[in-house]
Amino acid sequence: MKKPRLLTHYQQKVLPTLKKEMGNVPDLAVPTLEKIVVSIGVGDATKDKKIIDLNAQFLAKITGQKPIITKAKKSIATFGLRKGQPIGLKVTLRKEKMWSFLDRLINIVLPLVRDFQGVSRTGFDKNGNYNLGLKEQIIFPEVDYEEVDKKRGVRITLVTTTSDVKLSRRLLELLGVPFKKENPTNRTSSSN
Repeated sequence: MKKPRLLTHYQQKVLPTLKKEMGNVPDLAVPTLEKIVVSIGVGDATKDKKIIDLNAQFLAKITGQKPIITKAKKSIATFGLRKGQPIGLKVTLRKEKMWSFLDRLINIVLPLVRDFQGVSRTGFDKNGNYNLGLKEQIIFPEVDYEEVDKKRGVRITLVTTTSDVKLSRRLLELLGVPFKKENPTNRTSSSN
């Protein structure tokens, strides 16, 4: 299998840049992507089992890997949900599949979003991981619109090896994740 383009970019450009910015630390101290988790909610699958199969096929198409079914951890009567019922699907990508998926996400999928201005800069959790939500699965080119039962959101979590949010954001910026531009009115001007 050919080495993913984004992995090569990480090794040749991102790693040396981060290493220098961090004060010439060893390679293993430089943050990298550990895994990408892609998930989709199918809470309405409690009424129709075909929904799980249909969405599992969709997730397998966009990730190249068979998804696992996530189940309810507890019963919630208000939603008619019982413990153990299927409520979602997820795929955990690592190594080459992870790098290939991120490359496609950055360069093919996100530019297809209507009026795309960049992804939110605030999607980081306290562990340095970035969470991105897409409103519709139909923006993935692998998805045939005719096969979609209904528009569903897709959640993508980029798990990094650092808990430092600033360092994690810098890693993703260097990898090419298109963050929204900062509002120039919020920054102080240093030019005279």
